[in-house]
Amino acid sequence: MKSRILKATCGVTIAALLMGASARVARAQFPYVPSLPFSHSSAADAAITAAVVAVTIYFIARYEATERQREIAEMRARRSYERMPEGRKTAMKKKKVRYIAVDTEKGQKTSPKAKKTVMIYDTQTQKVASNTAYDVEKPPAVGATAKIDNYSAEYVGSGL
Repeated sequence: MKSRILKATCGVTIAALLMGASARVARAQFPYVPSLPFSHSSAADAAITAAVVAVTIYFIARYEATERQREIAEMRARRSYERMPEGRKTAMKKKKVRYIAVDTEKGQKTSPKAKKTVMIYDTQTQKVASNTAYDVEKPPAVGATAKIDNYSAEYVGSGL
């Protein structure tokens, strides 16, 4: 199982470098990569960014959240979004990120490998996006945009 994850990670990384052919983003992640003679397009930048994000964060389990997990996630997300500076909200809108990922408490279904359990909050509807909790083995840095399931969400941790 671990060798499959390693092979997939390597494959995605190599594909991102070759597919994007954008020295700016590739060199930011891997400074030893030489400049490539390709044009810089926003599509290439987006492809590399998405691939790097996909490699960085993945969830190990997904399950229906308990009522308590949902309450905690909603409370933390609301508080976090209310306290979020306007500049950060504007940056999220420019990146077309409408969701935030917020920590919630671990439940009975939580995987023993999980470092955190997160839920996704929709900043437009001001509600938890779904009743799904995600166990995360390696949480992203606070403020980082991560792809979790079908959501592109800014991770806020337990709140600001």
